[in-house]
Amino acid sequence: EGMTPPKRILFPPEKICMVWQKSQRAGAGLFSVGNTCFLNAVLQCLTYTPPLANYLLSQEHSWACHQKGFCMMCIMEGYINKSLHSPVSAILPLAVLKVFRRIGEHFQPGREEDAHDFLCCTVNAMQRACLSACSDLDLPSQSTTLVHQIFGGFLRSRVTCLNCKAISDSYEPFLDFPLDIKAALSLTAALEDFVTPEHLDGENCFKCSKCKKNVAASKRFTVHCAPKVLTVCLKRFDCFTGGKINKIVEYPEYLDLRPYMSQAEVEALCYSLYAVLVHSGLSCHGGHYFCYTKASDGLWYQMDDESVELCCLDTALRQQAYLLFYAR
Repeated sequence: EGMTPPKRILFPPEKICMVWQKSQRAGAGLFSVGNTCFLNAVLQCLTYTPPLANYLLSQEHSWACHQKGFCMMCIMEGYINKSLHSPVSAILPLAVLKVFRRIGEHFQPGREEDAHDFLCCTVNAMQRACLSACSDLDLPSQSTTLVHQIFGGFLRSRVTCLNCKAISDSYEPFLDFPLDIKAALSLTAALEDFVTPEHLDGENCFKCSKCKKNVAASKRFTVHCAPKVLTVCLKRFDCFTGGKINKIVEYPEYLDLRPYMSQAEVEALCYSLYAVLVHSGLSCHGGHYFCYTKASDGLWYQMDDESVELCCLDTALRQQAYLLFYAR
């Protein structure tokens, strides 16, 4: 509602399967090669994203792909098939390591990188791969790739003039959801803060097209189109100092996104937690990344580089989480 419809549908939404097609225990752990724990933790979270894994395990992408050179979807397909079908307990994600600088030009081999940054670059590289066969696509059509239909959604920014009550809406696509946690003790509190209206006045006043002048206004963000997979980044690192917010932020196993939507949904918009990525350490310049994932057998595992150990849900829910992965 309110958005321009796409001219083309690049991937049929009915082909996206949100439940695992096959049940098995967790796959291989991942060897670290000089500060690659951030890469390993992100890859494990993506490996246990059911709609992405289902598609890549089918190998449908590589059969149809005509891209010459670097294709992140082909690389992820090879890696996920190797990881989940491996007869050994741990593997080296060599295919991903080989294209490390292609995923993000600013990445330096041997240097500890930010897991959220690497996740964003990897998902964006997969999105570019899905768009590689198309040209001159309108923006709404670009959001109909497999990748955007899994991870992507749209935010609505609504500015209301406090003088004439005129409304101005704009829409912004997203592939992940960063949340400020400075004042929040829980994920739901951080979401409440995100959708709380902001007062625009003084230097931040709004140029109203109806009033023809700068006026005081109210601005509110809401989720306009909910993703199939919600990736939340709890913003723990200070952009300038690299210092870290070390407090525990509570997060539930099941999350209802309905209260944070633009439209009042009739039914609950329920998500289930399936992966938690953790950073241990005092700043973004050091420390260690590992994760907890829910495999297709319904059990939770702690994944710490080459180590894959069975754990309980309560352990996964009591972490100082950095990234949270929820599936519809």
